[in-house]
Amino acid sequence: MSGAEKKLLGRWGEERAARYLTDRGYHIVACGWRCRYGEIDLIARKDTFLAFVEVKLRRSASFAQAREFVDRRKQQRLRTTAELYLSLNQNALQPRFDVIEVYAPQGVNTEQPVINHIKNAF
Repeated sequence: MSGAEKKLLGRWGEERAARYLTDRGYHIVACGWRCRYGEIDLIARKDTFLAFVEVKLRRSASFAQAREFVDRRKQQRLRTTAELYLSLNQNALQPRFDVIEVYAPQGVNTEQPVINHIKNAF
Protein backbone atom coordinates (compact mmCIF):
# COMPACT_ATOMS: atom_id res chain seq x y z
CA MET A 1 0.00 0.00 0.00
CA SER A 2 1.45 3.36 -1.00
CA GLY A 3 1.74 6.35 1.31
CA ALA A 4 -1.10 8.11 -0.51
CA GLU A 5 -3.35 5.06 -0.12
CA LYS A 6 -2.55 4.84 3.60
CA LYS A 7 -3.35 8.51 4.04
CA LEU A 8 -6.66 8.10 2.19
CA LEU A 9 -7.56 5.07 4.31
CA GLY A 10 -6.64 6.92 7.51
CA ARG A 11 -8.76 9.92 6.56
CA TRP A 12 -11.65 7.59 5.69
CA GLY A 13 -11.37 5.98 9.15
CA GLU A 14 -11.30 9.36 10.87
CA GLU A 15 -14.44 10.39 8.97
CA ARG A 16 -16.23 7.22 10.11
CA ALA A 17 -15.12 7.85 13.71
CA ALA A 18 -16.34 11.47 13.55
CA ARG A 19 -19.71 10.34 12.20
CA TYR A 20 -19.92 7.72 14.97
CA LEU A 21 -19.32 10.41 17.60
CA THR A 22 -21.78 12.93 16.14
CA ASP A 23 -24.43 10.21 15.96
CA ARG A 24 -23.96 9.84 19.72
CA GLY A 25 -24.33 13.51 20.56
CA TYR A 26 -20.73 14.70 20.38
CA HIS A 27 -19.79 17.98 18.73
CA ILE A 28 -16.59 17.75 16.68
CA VAL A 29 -14.41 20.69 17.66
CA ALA A 30 -11.40 19.88 15.45
CA CYS A 31 -10.14 17.24 13.02
CA GLY A 32 -6.44 16.62 12.51
CA TRP A 33 -5.28 19.35 14.90
CA ARG A 34 -1.51 19.68 14.47
CA CYS A 35 1.31 21.38 16.27
CA ARG A 36 5.04 20.83 16.55
CA TYR A 37 4.51 18.01 19.07
CA GLY A 38 2.13 15.92 17.01
CA GLU A 39 -1.42 15.55 15.79
CA ILE A 40 -4.73 14.80 17.45
CA ASP A 41 -7.10 12.99 15.09
CA LEU A 42 -10.35 14.31 16.58
CA ILE A 43 -11.27 16.68 19.36
CA ALA A 44 -14.89 16.28 20.43
CA ARG A 45 -17.10 17.85 23.08
CA LYS A 46 -19.98 16.22 24.94
CA ASP A 47 -21.54 17.23 28.24
CA THR A 48 -18.69 18.26 30.55
CA PHE A 49 -15.92 16.49 28.59
CA LEU A 50 -13.50 17.49 25.87
CA ALA A 51 -12.29 14.23 24.33
CA PHE A 52 -8.96 14.03 22.54
CA VAL A 53 -9.52 11.05 20.27
CA GLU A 54 -6.91 8.84 18.64
CA VAL A 55 -8.40 6.87 15.74
CA LYS A 56 -6.81 3.54 14.83
CA LEU A 57 -7.94 1.74 11.70
CA ARG A 58 -7.10 -1.88 10.97
CA ARG A 59 -8.41 -4.43 8.55
CA SER A 60 -8.66 -7.02 11.34
CA ALA A 61 -7.64 -7.72 14.92
CA SER A 62 -5.89 -10.99 14.03
CA PHE A 63 -2.42 -9.56 14.76
CA ALA A 64 -3.41 -7.25 17.63
CA GLN A 65 -6.27 -5.02 18.62
CA ALA A 66 -6.02 -1.54 17.15
CA ARG A 67 -5.89 0.07 20.62
CA GLU A 68 -2.62 -1.75 21.32
CA PHE A 69 -0.89 0.52 18.81
CA VAL A 70 -1.44 3.50 21.12
CA ASP A 71 1.67 2.73 23.13
CA ARG A 72 3.22 4.69 25.99
CA ARG A 73 5.25 6.89 23.63
CA LYS A 74 2.18 7.74 21.53
CA GLN A 75 0.18 8.47 24.70
CA GLN A 76 2.83 10.91 25.93
CA ARG A 77 2.92 12.67 22.55
CA LEU A 78 -0.89 12.99 22.64
CA ARG A 79 -0.79 14.39 26.18
CA THR A 80 1.81 16.99 25.22
CA THR A 81 -0.14 17.97 22.10
CA ALA A 82 -3.37 18.23 24.12
CA GLU A 83 -1.65 20.43 26.71
CA LEU A 84 -0.67 22.88 23.99
CA TYR A 85 -4.19 22.80 22.52
CA LEU A 86 -5.66 23.56 25.95
CA SER A 87 -3.22 26.40 26.56
CA LEU A 88 -4.37 28.00 23.29
CA ASN A 89 -8.08 27.13 23.67
CA GLN A 90 -8.99 27.51 27.33
CA ASN A 91 -12.33 26.13 28.47
CA ALA A 92 -13.97 24.67 31.56
CA LEU A 93 -14.43 21.18 30.12
CA GLN A 94 -12.77 18.12 31.66
CA PRO A 95 -10.18 16.73 29.22
CA ARG A 96 -10.16 13.02 28.49
CA PHE A 97 -8.28 10.72 26.09
CA ASP A 98 -10.31 8.27 24.02
CA VAL A 99 -9.35 5.70 21.41
CA ILE A 100 -11.65 4.71 18.58
CA GLU A 101 -10.90 1.46 16.79
CA VAL A 102 -12.20 1.14 13.25
CA TYR A 103 -12.09 -2.33 11.70
CA ALA A 104 -12.57 -2.26 7.94
CA PRO A 105 -11.80 -5.63 6.28
CA GLN A 106 -12.26 -4.24 2.75
CA GLY A 107 -10.63 -0.87 3.46
CA VAL A 108 -12.58 2.10 2.08
CA ASN A 109 -14.97 -0.35 0.40
CA THR A 110 -16.17 -1.66 3.78
CA GLU A 111 -19.86 -0.85 4.00
CA GLN A 112 -20.28 -1.37 7.74
CA PRO A 113 -16.98 -1.02 9.60
CA VAL A 114 -16.88 -2.23 13.19
CA ILE A 115 -16.25 0.70 15.52
CA ASN A 116 -15.22 0.41 19.17
CA HIS A 117 -15.06 3.55 21.34
CA ILE A 118 -12.83 3.28 24.38
CA LYS A 119 -13.58 6.24 26.63
CA ASN A 120 -10.92 7.49 29.01
CA ALA A 121 -8.47 5.00 27.47
CA PHE A 122 -5.41 6.39 29.23
